[in-house]
Amino acid sequence: MELVVKIAEGFNGMISKGGENLVGLITSILPNLIILLTLINAIIALIGEEKVMNFAKKITKYRILRYTLLPFMALFFLTNPMCYTMARFVEEKDKAACIDGMFTFAHPMLGLFPHANPGELFVWSGIAAGITTLGASITPLAVRAILVAFIVAFIRGNLTEFITVKLLKKGKAQ
Repeated sequence: MELVVKIAEGFNGMISKGGENLVGLITSILPNLIILLTLINAIIALIGEEKVMNFAKKITKYRILRYTLLPFMALFFLTNPMCYTMARFVEEKDKAACIDGMFTFAHPMLGLFPHANPGELFVWSGIAAGITTLGASITPLAVRAILVAFIVAFIRGNLTEFITVKLLKKGKAQ
């Protein structure tokens, strides 16, 4: 019987800690997230959705922008999962690589732009909690993560494009 009581107390303690974490997120990150979403939607409304889409279509002509700037902007303005619709502006052979670039940015953006991928916010929150417990700022890590994401997205985008082209050629040869 004592074991059952200890298990129940442990379970209740875990639920309480989860509740404390949720309240912490609601009072700290959630207001920022709401303001950022409102700001991004206001910017798109002011610029005009059609102009944003035309701009995206123009920059996809350049490989470096297609796998760095477009994925970054798509996640920033449209957030996850809506960002993947931006792949419609790239050629068929480049779609997989463009999506790969967006996948690459999904987590690194959370440190500076939590609205970009709110479904995965718990990952960044855990990292941030550990860093702030040590008394350090999370901003340097967030900036470094974004910079590394630009490099990795470019490499992955090019590699995925290369593989996709090879597979498409192989498929046409059969």
